[in-house]
Amino acid sequence: MDYKKISQTLVDLHTQWTDLLQDSSTYYQLLLVLAIFLFSYLISRRIRKHVPLFSPYADASAATLRKFSSKLGGLIFPLITIIIMSMAIELSNQLLGKSWLIRTALVASLLLFYNTLIRDYIKNDFVAFSFRWVGLPLLFLHWVDLLDPTIAILEAMQVTVGNINVSAYGVARVIVFGSLLFWLGRISSTTGQEIIRRQEKLDFRTKEVSAKLLEVAIFILFILLLLQVMGINLTALAVFGGALGVGLGLGLQAIASNFISGIIILLDRSISVDDYIELEDGRTGVVRELTLRSTTLETFDGKDIMVPNERFMTESFTNWTHKNKKQRYRVDFSVAYDTDIRKLVEIIKATVASHEQVISGDDVPIEERPDCEISGFGDSGVNMFVEFWMYGIDDGKNRVGGDLMLMIFEAMREHGFQIPFPQREVRILNEKNPG
Repeated sequence: MDYKKISQTLVDLHTQWTDLLQDSSTYYQLLLVLAIFLFSYLISRRIRKHVPLFSPYADASAATLRKFSSKLGGLIFPLITIIIMSMAIELSNQLLGKSWLIRTALVASLLLFYNTLIRDYIKNDFVAFSFRWVGLPLLFLHWVDLLDPTIAILEAMQVTVGNINVSAYGVARVIVFGSLLFWLGRISSTTGQEIIRRQEKLDFRTKEVSAKLLEVAIFILFILLLLQVMGINLTALAVFGGALGVGLGLGLQAIASNFISGIIILLDRSISVDDYIELEDGRTGVVRELTLRSTTLETFDGKDIMVPNERFMTESFTNWTHKNKKQRYRVDFSVAYDTDIRKLVEIIKATVASHEQVISGDDVPIEERPDCEISGFGDSGVNMFVEFWMYGIDDGKNRVGGDLMLMIFEAMREHGFQIPFPQREVRILNEKNPG
């Protein structure tokens, strides 16, 4: 190790720093930098205070656009600093003949601006890590004019596998720009979908179709951009993709079918969120989410059923609440043959109408009020039923049928009506008298 060379280098550095500290222009630049930082801070505070769009928000449930604009307010300080620093460099060169300290402060301001972007807008940990520990050093090297020599060194560090050359620079470029594209794609998709869903003039299905198509378009666009960054020839890829598409079309036809079926469902208005669906196999649930691949049904006991969209195109299903949320149900019961049926009918009607979830009242059409009738004559009694209408489905939290059966039972006992039970009369023929 050449200690003399190292010692001479340290001496030269010490001499340079001594000269800089003894130069009055250094202190003028320092005062100018401090003044710029103070002025930018005061101006940014006043802007955020008097412009509500850039003011901080306290509501955690605020809309995404409101949060986005509020975070933009956090960029005002570094932006103003960068603009004034850029002008101060020219001013310092003309008045002092030097501007190295202001240039250093400008680089620091640019790094601060970049770090603020990462902190406020990137939520994915991996992307934030890539931007902070790869992007920041690259920007620093660029601003101090050391990026080109560094790229040359990284390009020299390569590995050849057959006809493919993989360099350290190529890997770093894919990581940096891939992370950037991933972040931009996610932000663009989320923001675009929210803007579409906030359009009150569009119906639900149009919003969902537009949002999903936007998501797919952004995904394809950024995949193509990433391939371009990787240096893949898209013309050659198109030829290869044509042949590959035929094979994938056969293997992925179920996915394509579900995708097309999802678009058709959203457009033909056969299913909407909160509809109660009964499938052909008897499973039932409330529609909670519609995607281009599947539809999520939530059962009354909290389970989620993921139904491929293709099933709604190829199989029959029952939509209980699509056009009309009102549903009609019936409860069956029996009474003894000696019952005063006309009196019982009025009692049962009043009992059922008293339930808070049953549709009743003088303002309700007579065909929708509770109605009690005879359904037939059984072996042990008169078979009867009561029909009623209600909003929603008689299931889960809206369970009404069980309540009504208990209310009917208590009303019949209270008024002395008997519920029959099976009875058999036994007759003995050819009975022999003893002795």
